[in-house]
Amino acid sequence: MRKLSNNTKYDFKFKYLINYCIVLILLGLGLALMFTGGLKMSFARLLTQIGFSIILAVSLNLVVGFLGELSLGHAGFMCIGAYIGGFFGNLLSNYIGSKFLVLVLTMIIGGALASVFGFIIGLPSLRLKGDYLAIVTLAFGEIVRNIFKNQKAFGGAMGLSTGKIQFDSRNNMTLFIVTFAVALIMLFVLQNLVRSKHGRAITAIRDNEIAAKAMGINVTFYKLLAFIVASFFAGVAGVIYAHYTTPVSYTFFSYNYSIEILVMVVLGGMGNITGSIIAATLISCVNFFLQSRLSGDLAALRYLIYALVLIFIIIFSNAPALRPFKEKYGIAALSEKIKNVFRKKSKPFNPAVIKEDEGSWDRIPTKIDMDALLSTDINPDTPDEQEGADKKSD
Repeated sequence: MRKLSNNTKYDFKFKYLINYCIVLILLGLGLALMFTGGLKMSFARLLTQIGFSIILAVSLNLVVGFLGELSLGHAGFMCIGAYIGGFFGNLLSNYIGSKFLVLVLTMIIGGALASVFGFIIGLPSLRLKGDYLAIVTLAFGEIVRNIFKNQKAFGGAMGLSTGKIQFDSRNNMTLFIVTFAVALIMLFVLQNLVRSKHGRAITAIRDNEIAAKAMGINVTFYKLLAFIVASFFAGVAGVIYAHYTTPVSYTFFSYNYSIEILVMVVLGGMGNITGSIIAATLISCVNFFLQSRLSGDLAALRYLIYALVLIFIIIFSNAPALRPFKEKYGIAALSEKIKNVFRKKSKPFNPAVIKEDEGSWDRIPTKIDMDALLSTDINPDTPDEQEGADKKSD
């Protein structure tokens, strides 16, 4: 076994570090503006929205992209996290003065409860496939938000007030920091899960479920694992949303928002974590820009423009005529150029530096001299017999 070259090692690391780099760039941009006094309230809220959109898109990609199951109930798990997190946040704020500690505790509670519901719903519904699973998860999302709508303890139709646990204000615009920190933790968990033997089992189920069963993979277990992990992070994103805005209204968690999260996954690429991060960022920016620019009578144009932007992105992503342009100026080409820059700065590959495996035969002491064994004549014929055989052949 030979040691990998510098370039091969670099390619392997860069593939998984680029996702962290994108999130850190967004976080660094917000911190730079905050420390220089140029961070506006609107931009801080945009960064927070980008952060929990990344969490939602990447977590849904685990189910849709890597597991291969179509789920339209992601907004329902976010709804559970938002209402439960906001409810317990209001209670804990009476006893705990630190908003950060309240946020951390409610993220654990909201995410855990969302994962419990993910297990309850996933156990029977994951036996379904395709459109049937999509209908069941869509119905789950609608049922959940209507249950919270009719509960007076959660504010009823007016929504749950979370004013006491709000982060973003003129003196405190730090929620985006926590949001991106959670996004980094989620990337660490999901990327290591996908690269592990459990992740390979999940992708094997996506590729061929019958073959996966034949190889001894517990299909039900791994489907539930992917569903529970995705539900947990959707619940955490919901808790962040409860600290982001007030009141928490059931209207936000409609099936339209589940489809919007699914659009982020599809535009970024099924099973592509980097694409989900970029798509979530772009769609969040488009939504935020349209909401801030179009108000009053022009608000009705927001969905029209949003739909046109999505159609343009889909055409750009799939049109064969644009393939040469994408190959030259696309994200993959840009990524390759960046890697080439770092490759030039790194040490060039030298074949003479290649080291053999430490367990090579010439380094392990044995009872038989390997050189003597390799040079031994294994022909059983004696020299006289061999000479006689040569005369007969003549």
